[in-house]
Amino acid sequence: MRLVDSHCHLDFPDFEDLGPFLERARARGIERFVTISTRMKSFARLQEITAAHEDVYCSVGVHCLNAHEEPDVTAEELVAAAAGPKVVAIGEAGLDYHYTYETRDVQEVGFRRHIAAARETGLPLVIHAREADEDVAAILEEETGKGAFPFVLHCFSSGMELATRGLALGGYVSFSGIVTFKTAETIREVAKMVPMDRMLLETDAPYLAPPPHRGKRNEPAFVADTAAHLADTLGLPVEDLGTQTTANFYRLFTKVPAPVAA
Repeated sequence: MRLVDSHCHLDFPDFEDLGPFLERARARGIERFVTISTRMKSFARLQEITAAHEDVYCSVGVHCLNAHEEPDVTAEELVAAAAGPKVVAIGEAGLDYHYTYETRDVQEVGFRRHIAAARETGLPLVIHAREADEDVAAILEEETGKGAFPFVLHCFSSGMELATRGLALGGYVSFSGIVTFKTAETIREVAKMVPMDRMLLETDAPYLAPPPHRGKRNEPAFVADTAAHLADTLGLPVEDLGTQTTANFYRLFTKVPAPVAA
């Protein structure tokens, strides 16, 4: 089975000894990993990780929850950093009103700067949205009017409307272990609606481990468990879901080379 972990955080302390985690994932068919930037001040660590592992790539950006810590990062800085050969996405950025509603204004400024960088580079913008669906959708629609840009609504945990509006703009929707949770029936309904050619899989590791690993540290290998649960929800063979979502990944993350067939 072919799979990709399109969103994980391999620079977090949970993965200090990274090698065994990657080996376990490779053994389950995960062929590419994208470790996602959350702060510019830690971007150098992402570059070290990607340099050490041929199948690991990264993004560049400032997470919206950290936007108030690095409010002066410009679109030009993001574009310059994205020139690196293994930098394949912008973000993650977006809006999160659950934890830091009081920083919504600086989050929006950062979100729009990341959009500008995605538009200029042609790299996909990895979007974080939590309890801010209407504002995220409105900004995406307004900014698309200035010029299209590729994007993915990562770790989707929002409502049907954001998914529908994002898809209408050409975006992709990525599902994490959340789609397997007993309380996530709405997310499963969204998954049934998303066209198969716009769907991605991820772990968001070290968070949100799917069954049978609930309550444990998530890791890239567990994207295979999310794939199995989602395939069952969609009534598909898991191999077919893996093939389709992997093809979707390479279509969106155009800078990532697919493995050469043996």
